[in-house]
Amino acid sequence: MDHRTTVAGIVGALALSAVTIPTVAQADDFSGDIKITKVVVNGGNDIVLGTTDVKTFTIAVTATDDSGIEVGRTFPTLWHTPLPNGDYYGLVVPENIAGTCVHLSFTTTTCTYTLKMNPRIHLQDNTTAGTWNVRALALANDGDYMTKASAAKAKVLRNSKLTVNASPEPVKKNRTITVTGALTRANWVTYKYGGYAKQPVKLQFKKRGTSTYKTLKTVTTDSKGNLRTTTAATADGYFRYSFVGTSTTPAVASAADYVDVR
Repeated sequence: MDHRTTVAGIVGALALSAVTIPTVAQADDFSGDIKITKVVVNGGNDIVLGTTDVKTFTIAVTATDDSGIEVGRTFPTLWHTPLPNGDYYGLVVPENIAGTCVHLSFTTTTCTYTLKMNPRIHLQDNTTAGTWNVRALALANDGDYMTKASAAKAKVLRNSKLTVNASPEPVKKNRTITVTGALTRANWVTYKYGGYAKQPVKLQFKKRGTSTYKTLKTVTTDSKGNLRTTTAATADGYFRYSFVGTSTTPAVASAADYVDVR
């Protein structure tokens, strides 16, 4: 299914009389001394999506002008790839374009908008994992306006999962144990989790009674995302796998597996 959204359709849906959404390919546009000074996406955190759940997040836009900022027609859009015909491959708009606005002073206003991203609609496919852009528009009370095609950037990532199992347990001291696991991530085409191949993952151990994990070795996932290695059981404690993440997939640590050493 092709979920691409046209700019013209959005403009009609939003019923904006004075502010339109130019194509991303156009340069930034402004008139007067208005400025967009700050844009914060999801509180500064990455947007992480799985295969089914809709992610709700915010974009806060701060703008300033000597006449003050007009609220109700100032809003952001989150986009990934512009297409030659003016459409977007990946586009999310606020549920309410008016947002919730707070006047920081007579000249400066911050408006916060709620957006929802559905992994089965907005993400298109796995190629949209990574960096997205925020197009921000602001309008002043005296008619000054500013449009910034890339006022901020945000990471939209494929959710990751990591498992661990250490065996046998219990085990005699200094005997060899086998630690297996699997690193998987959301696939936005099949809407299932699949193995993340050829990724370095740290095997870590925390001795009972302590609070810090120490890295024992780095293990690389196989072609199906599976992990398997051996290590000596030297003391009671907890084993886990830890993945630092990539530009498209967030960091994740497995739950701990306790091993009783006798």
